Amino acid sequence: MTQRKGGFRRKTRYKLSRDPRDRGKISIRKYLQSFKAGDGVILKINPSVHGGMYFPRFHGNHGIIKEKRGDCYIVKIKDKDKAKSLIVHPVHLTRV
Repeated sequence: MTQRKGGFRRKTRYKLSRDPRDRGKISIRKYLQSFKAGDGVILKINPSVHGGMYFPRFHGNHGIIKEKRGDCYIVKIKDKDKAKSLIVHPVHLTRV
């Protein structure tokens, strides 16, 4: 069998595009926002920041902060029946 073509951003034309009003520089507030363990967050990819980006399948999911690791946070989400942990930069997180 041949291997499937495409990479990390495959089939994400609309998912990884920003609204025309939100294009341009990102506010420093988004970079420096802080969360505590137990806070609820929504995963929302900012496509202009590649670091700390999670797999696009989880875009829009709701999660809970487990801990801080470096500049990023470990977010616990539920993927169907399994519990998964993602390492996410705060730029890609929104408070609930």
